[in-house]
Amino acid sequence: MPWRETLEPTRMERIAVVAPQDRLRAVLLTLASHGCVEPELLTGASTSSEATLQRVQASNPGRPVTPILLPETPDLEQLEHDGAAAALAGEVELEKMVASMIREGSVAALAGWVPSPDLDELAAALAPDGAGIVRLKYPRGVQPPTKLRGSSGTVAFQPLVNTYGTVPYADLNPSVLAGVAYVLMFGMMFGDAGHGFLLLALGVVVAWMPSGRLSGLRKFRWAAPFLIGGGLASMGFGFAFGEAFGPTGLVPTLWLRPLGHATTLLAVSVAIGAVILAVSYALGAINRFREGGIARSLVALSGTAGAALYFGLALIGTSWYFHRTSIVFAGAALAIVALALGFIGLFVEAGGRASGALEAGVELFDGLLRLSTNTVSFARLAAFGLTHAALSSLVWSGTADLWNRGGPLDVTIAIIVFVVGNALTFALEALVAGVQALRLEYYEIFSRVFVTEGREFHPWHVQVRQ
Repeated sequence: MPWRETLEPTRMERIAVVAPQDRLRAVLLTLASHGCVEPELLTGASTSSEATLQRVQASNPGRPVTPILLPETPDLEQLEHDGAAAALAGEVELEKMVASMIREGSVAALAGWVPSPDLDELAAALAPDGAGIVRLKYPRGVQPPTKLRGSSGTVAFQPLVNTYGTVPYADLNPSVLAGVAYVLMFGMMFGDAGHGFLLLALGVVVAWMPSGRLSGLRKFRWAAPFLIGGGLASMGFGFAFGEAFGPTGLVPTLWLRPLGHATTLLAVSVAIGAVILAVSYALGAINRFREGGIARSLVALSGTAGAALYFGLALIGTSWYFHRTSIVFAGAALAIVALALGFIGLFVEAGGRASGALEAGVELFDGLLRLSTNTVSFARLAAFGLTHAALSSLVWSGTADLWNRGGPLDVTIAIIVFVVGNALTFALEALVAGVQALRLEYYEIFSRVFVTEGREFHPWHVQVRQ
């Protein structure tokens, strides 16, 4: 699969499954076994099997029931007598589908959604029972359900996006970008080669946990890519900062010491944030275009207007710093055009008139303020990186002072201080860096990439007993 296709949700088709009424059960069993159709169910569709199922479940409270479907129409009284809750639950599912079908003469139709790649195979499976598939137009104002394409990168970091919301059907999936940004930001705040190695080792254990006493860690396997990626990024910044369980001298300083170059570290963290925001705005502009065309993208503050405003202000700031006056004017012109486009979009969204103009002006001013504060917000990458370095330095200083005294008791206490101090620093800073990186993902990246939430694709799938 080309990498570009992994950025887009699977194309969905709205269909109607049309079947002869005397073959409904067979057709529905085929749909249930294939599990690729999300039916459009009528609200409040009742079934005659529900009361029977409830009586059976009352005799076995707390027992989980997984629905199954039988090839032939069963005798509900016999199922109740046998306590066959799974078969009864399957009949409840089937009757809800039947109740949601539109009937006309000798045929019935069930509307729903199906992934485009599954359409031909489903049609071939339905044909022996005289059923067919009719493509329908998308209803106005209805968003198709989202089924994301799978690849190693998107699957690994998809939980990060899912905790924020479901990707809208029209939008690109930013999971790879979000994952790379997350581990990069985490690594800068948790920059220590020793601590990073421990995190990497934990990620490897979680990812390839064998059976045994610690097999319960398998349920956290989804976190392995974040642990491994964060560990590698932390080790990289640890070498850059010359930190391995503190300033121990175990690794060379390839770039700078955080505590000795705090101003430089702050400037670099803001620059990294500016790049991340620029990419987020570019993704936002693409998504607004995919959602509503060029007009929507041009006037959206999370689209082209917002991206142009951000680049214009960045151009002004950079040109002013390097004393390039002519480029300052170009940046100012770009920012003014972007502000005008953004105002038009907000004005139309607010409904026009004087009240709409006032509301648009306030929202535009708020958006302008948030541009600068959002960029400066990335200074926390350096701030928490400095905190990590300071705590590690404090632990190492105490350890070295005790060790240099040379007494057996002093050496023992030095080892305890080193181990306990690094354990506390590791736990505290890993938690803080993880939460702060997540905060930046939500408020600075996803708030620009997404403006709506999608609806996850839930196909109807029930096991059919042969």
